[in-house]
Amino acid sequence: MSTPVEVSALAINVVVPDDLRWRDTRREEEFELQTITIRLLPDGALAAKAYGRPVAGGRGGYVSFPVPDRPELTELMAAAADEAARRWASHT
Repeated sequence: MSTPVEVSALAINVVVPDDLRWRDTRREEEFELQTITIRLLPDGALAAKAYGRPVAGGRGGYVSFPVPDRPELTELMAAAADEAARRWASHT
């Protein structure tokens, strides 16, 4: 391909294991955070958001939250990035 390809971001979705999940509140509703979406930006920086569902159940919206600065979550995201890199390297 002669035209340069511009990749704006790469993203991976990571399931948060049960023992690492946490809860947070938005608009007086409690959510359990179950997944993290990690984006690798063009400058090499990472952007991460956590997503969850209302603890009370129902069909509440899938709401994003900041990822807390916890070593075990940082380790989870690093392991997920390593696995994603392995998979990208061996794509067919």
